[in-house]
Amino acid sequence: MSAVGATVSTIVDARITGPGSELLPVEGAYDVFIEGGRVTDLAPTGAVRPVGEVLQAGGAWLIPGLWDHHVHTVSAALTRQREPLGGAGSAHHAAHIMSSARLLGRGIRVGAGFRDAFWPDEPTLEMLDAATGTIPTYLINADLHSVWLNSAAVAREQITPPDASGMLREEPAFEITRRLAAASPDDADEAVADLARHAAARGVVGIIDLDMAWNADSWSRRVAAGFDSLRVEFGTYPSQLSRLIETGWQSGERLSELITVGPLKVITDGSLGTRTAACSHPYPGDPHNHGVLTIPPADLVALMTDATAHGFSCAIHAIGDLANTHALDAFAATGATGTIEHAQLVAAVDIPRFARLGVGASVQPEHALDDRDLSDTIWSAQIARPYPFRELVDAGANLLFGSDAPVAPLDPWAAMASAIYRTRDGRPPWQVEQAIDARVALAASTHGGSAAPGRIEPGTVADLVLCAQDPLTASESDLRTMPVRATLLGGRVTHLED
Repeated sequence: MSAVGATVSTIVDARITGPGSELLPVEGAYDVFIEGGRVTDLAPTGAVRPVGEVLQAGGAWLIPGLWDHHVHTVSAALTRQREPLGGAGSAHHAAHIMSSARLLGRGIRVGAGFRDAFWPDEPTLEMLDAATGTIPTYLINADLHSVWLNSAAVAREQITPPDASGMLREEPAFEITRRLAAASPDDADEAVADLARHAAARGVVGIIDLDMAWNADSWSRRVAAGFDSLRVEFGTYPSQLSRLIETGWQSGERLSELITVGPLKVITDGSLGTRTAACSHPYPGDPHNHGVLTIPPADLVALMTDATAHGFSCAIHAIGDLANTHALDAFAATGATGTIEHAQLVAAVDIPRFARLGVGASVQPEHALDDRDLSDTIWSAQIARPYPFRELVDAGANLLFGSDAPVAPLDPWAAMASAIYRTRDGRPPWQVEQAIDARVALAASTHGGSAAPGRIEPGTVADLVLCAQDPLTASESDLRTMPVRATLLGGRVTHLED
């Protein structure tokens, strides 16, 4: 039996499923032959003698390698060390949880994952101080768009909160999360390596890293130290665009076998949970609040023009329908290539524009279920479509699935289950008319997305996953718990089930 790190030459007795499998000439199990990191041949099991290092599939299902198209890698890795706040039912409850949270390396306490939109009480600096005392304490919203600090943390960061809540939102919050993510390189790299091993165990072969940092140096350092678990395409933010241009690189350029220059990432509005997603209609009970556009449309066009001129694709964060309209307008005006990240609320008239403009819809299906109650309340006055996956597919848009980790777990099986079944935890399906079929969901979880999915055929890169069940017929619960027998990256084993 092969071991982690081994380079496989033949996978024996695998049932191939997913994109392109319908074109196989005969039904049943196949042997897959690999050389130089690529698939060279497929043959019905036993028809051709296996060669080299053999991986016995034992009838398991073989699919193309899975990708997560939206990850904040260091934040996701460090979240595994932070106090979980997803169960906090009120501001008082969250503060109480943090009163006994463990100290981290810099003598601080950090919690993550709260959702305050439905809290019955208002967070205040005084409340958090009473629970946490003089230890600098930070609570990060599940959507990353707000951070609640106590007075000790405010003093440590040398900032002035906008009001008595101690809550920072949007860019000030992003600055705090950037500082918190700036752990020592050794600590951060160890946490990232652990996250990558976890991802490989779920069949992930690659990620789009959208950390708010200069990621080129970080990934070069990690690869030099032996990181070899995932392919990575890293993004860059507007504050770093001139530095990126000076390198002479372009999107798609490989810095090593595993590391590739990715898109320019631009955040154009806020989030649903903070009521800052830019929408055409006001939020209930707040007639003057349409959310926020964090970058004027003309400035967005200028940024995307500059990026496009220097060979960079664009990944544009747009959650509210107004933000999505402006993002699509900017793609049309500039001829830029790339994606809209999130696309959570889209006007009906804008849905066909994704396909017409060739703009990918980089969406996070788990967010739909995280936000279903918010969508039905906070967005109750909106007439645009929330999480319109089926309509995007029917219009010909390319769907690319991700997690936005740490906002949701880095687990493509959870994303597929949410997109196909539109339910979780036994609740009735939410807006089931927007569900998509399993074949599209699996395709959207590969590198090229639903319109250009990964395939298992001669000449393709041998990024492959052996799983216990056929993803095209698995139930919602079986998808979420899908056992991954093995993951191969260019034919090399990165995960092998015990």
